[in-house]
Amino acid sequence: MNSPLQALIDSNRRWSAAVRAEDPHFFERLAKQQAPKYLWIGCSDSRVPATQIVDLPPGDIFVQRNVANVVSHTDLNCLSTVQFAVDVLKVEHIIIVGHYGCGGIQAVLDERRLGLVDNWLRHVGEVAEKHSAMLAALDLMQLRNNRLCELNAIEQVSNICHTTMVMDAWERGQKLSVHAWCYSLDNGHVNDLNMHVTSRETLLPAYHNAMQQLVRIPEPQR
Repeated sequence: MNSPLQALIDSNRRWSAAVRAEDPHFFERLAKQQAPKYLWIGCSDSRVPATQIVDLPPGDIFVQRNVANVVSHTDLNCLSTVQFAVDVLKVEHIIIVGHYGCGGIQAVLDERRLGLVDNWLRHVGEVAEKHSAMLAALDLMQLRNNRLCELNAIEQVSNICHTTMVMDAWERGQKLSVHAWCYSLDNGHVNDLNMHVTSRETLLPAYHNAMQQLVRIPEPQR
């Protein structure tokens, strides 16, 4: 009897065969170790696959995804991922990746009720309230969505930089930097949001720099 997911299983077998044909020892190497340099915290949106966007193979990016790429200090799932990535895998970069046109972001802007997820999206709502004047200055809803996606990524970088795992890593001199990106579904390009934090001391200057860059850019770079 075939599985109800047989199409996916068949596709998996074709993919595996193609990979092994190109590199016979790929899976052997992959099974022996996991040594990614990057932790990617992105949105759960199915259109934003981490390794594919930056054209890296499996094993190069450690990934945590949730609705609207939020870093909450009460989310043990996310915090456990960060702790494992920083303390065990020794990643060198953490990237918070939002994406333009995010449905969670739009729900916040529309003040739309979706159910249980509304409680999670309150984190994004707080970002919108903090930057309400900047958002109100944009006439088009699409631009407000794009800007809130950017603001949310920047604020989540600030959140993760305040976690004990990241602060402790910097305290002991571990090489670790945190960055904010936003991805465009329109053309597949990543937009660097000019927030790169390498230590406790650089967090505030990096935040101010990112916010100044947003003020100067009326709409996302495409």
